[in-house]
Amino acid sequence: MANSDPVRVGILFSTTGVISTIEKSQLMGTLFAIEEINESGGINGREIEPIHYDPQSSPGLYRVLAERLILKDKINVIFGCYKSSTRKAVIPIIEKWNRLLFYPTLYEGFECSSNIIYTGAAPNQNSVPLAEFMMANYGARVYMVGSDYIYPYESNRIMTDLVLQRPGGEKVAERYVALDASEADYKDIVADIKNCQPDFIFSTVVGNSTSCFYRAYAEAGLNSREMPIASLTTLEAELAQMGADVGQGHISSAPYFQSIDSPANTACLSSFRKRFGSDFAVNAGWEAAYFQVHLFANAMRLSESDAIDQLMPNLLGQEYEAPQGRIKVDPSNHHTCLYPRIGIANSEGQFTIVRQAMRAVHPDPYLVTHSLGDWTKALNTVI
Repeated sequence: MANSDPVRVGILFSTTGVISTIEKSQLMGTLFAIEEINESGGINGREIEPIHYDPQSSPGLYRVLAERLILKDKINVIFGCYKSSTRKAVIPIIEKWNRLLFYPTLYEGFECSSNIIYTGAAPNQNSVPLAEFMMANYGARVYMVGSDYIYPYESNRIMTDLVLQRPGGEKVAERYVALDASEADYKDIVADIKNCQPDFIFSTVVGNSTSCFYRAYAEAGLNSREMPIASLTTLEAELAQMGADVGQGHISSAPYFQSIDSPANTACLSSFRKRFGSDFAVNAGWEAAYFQVHLFANAMRLSESDAIDQLMPNLLGQEYEAPQGRIKVDPSNHHTCLYPRIGIANSEGQFTIVRQAMRAVHPDPYLVTHSLGDWTKALNTVI
């Protein structure tokens, strides 16, 4: 007799704390995919049953709850984490118990766990395109501002390497703030930016503090047309939080923007809004959280088990028609082939896409070449 028991999966996205805005959108992307799969017959007739805990943006709580999912709830597969510090808190747990984590967030690279499928952008899929675009259009003197934890440190190191390759490239300054920094905490930094007059600012500020930085920039009278903030972590959710007028003119790099003009993206957004309304700001983290559930479901249909040893042969090399384009899990490093894009924030709180890859760029999490690589080979300039 066929097994009709639900397939229970764990979800670790915060609905409270300093990274709750972006993680709520990732939670909604995950639940949306689960609803789609269940409505279409589940996984070989079995519904997916999500078990969600709120880690409250605390790395220690992610670790505790990951172990609870594994030991108490008997979960084999977990979807979750935004910050690198939370992912690194969970890794020892999933490796200890040989479980699987799907991680839907851009990150600093230089990692490859056999217990993780990485569906967010690796550095060659966002940092390299952003550096190339900013230096070609604004100049090579950069002022770096980030939140005080591992992802900003490593991303700034990568950006420094890329900038210093360019003649005249210079790191003007590198400043860090607490994760819960307020607008007042940025006033001294913004004053220094105004004094130094870099060509652009590279922001690795994350979470709810992002809007505080951009507001402090705007209130200081700085001009995004002349000295924009460039970021990997400021996307539609953050624009909605700060207001379109504050974000307008600033630049971001991501594999997905809500404004992608394609039948697949249009259909996905329409279906999502029918289910959940238009209150959630769809973004790259949402999209990766969405398509990674479909990757899991497709792999389990083939393996007929959610045990990692049976899932993994069907996950590695798997492709899926995601809203950003047809993505693929690279079997050599567990990361995902994605479509880098550059967007400029507009008055509608969306991004006008000005450059995009017309074919998927393979992930290079260790930045072996530190070059533009196949980003330029795949490049299409939109305007």
